[in-house]
Amino acid sequence: MNIRTTPNPLVRWAGRRLGEFNARHPWSHNHHFHPWILRSLPPDASRVLDVGCGRGDLVVELAARTGRVDGIDPDQEMSYAAASRCADDPRVRIRRRSLTEHAARVLAAEPDGAYDAITMVASLHHMDLEEALRQARSLLRPGGRLLVVTLTTPVTAFDQVWDVANALTNPIIGLVKHPRPVREAGEPLPIPVRDPSWSLDVLRESAALELPGAVIRRREGFRATLRWDRPAAGEFTA
Repeated sequence: MNIRTTPNPLVRWAGRRLGEFNARHPWSHNHHFHPWILRSLPPDASRVLDVGCGRGDLVVELAARTGRVDGIDPDQEMSYAAASRCADDPRVRIRRRSLTEHAARVLAAEPDGAYDAITMVASLHHMDLEEALRQARSLLRPGGRLLVVTLTTPVTAFDQVWDVANALTNPIIGLVKHPRPVREAGEPLPIPVRDPSWSLDVLRESAALELPGAVIRRREGFRATLRWDRPAAGEFTA
């Protein structure tokens, strides 16, 4: 039974009650993983690409740690918001582009890769999975690192159990992060959302083809993380 789509009236009632509680104690599932991203950056990263940068929240944090950050987002409102926010920071460049468009432009000039790190937070499931992983791999310099936080759709029995566990822990995390109830929830500029179309197993299969050795883990907040290092120049991979 998929708790996200089940017609069971009891489960749907419980879901509504949890939703009401979560709205009073909101927390950003994406911002929650920013510390993981920042801890996982290569220590000498000088140029980073944030794919699906949204309003630029992670871009601002990355700019404080690295020499240059490129943020891309195909959504006009998101890219404009990020560009406006970072207009006075010479370390940041925001462009309205898809990953496919950006890869074509950058790789034409830098075929061996341009970035020491690439980040994707809740953006991978908006793209073709294998194509996006392949493009990210090409854009990384030898020794560069890909860091992904993504959503997946539950398929297996264990996926369903993990989903239930996330649904139950979600309000607890919200209560810890935001103990005072809010009367009005919401964001001034909502980020475009899309339901994931592939499962964690599909992500693992695609990563095995495109990113051998990638480390993928189930995480809280209905998320999974992926970390992959492009082999350094001359390094052998099976």
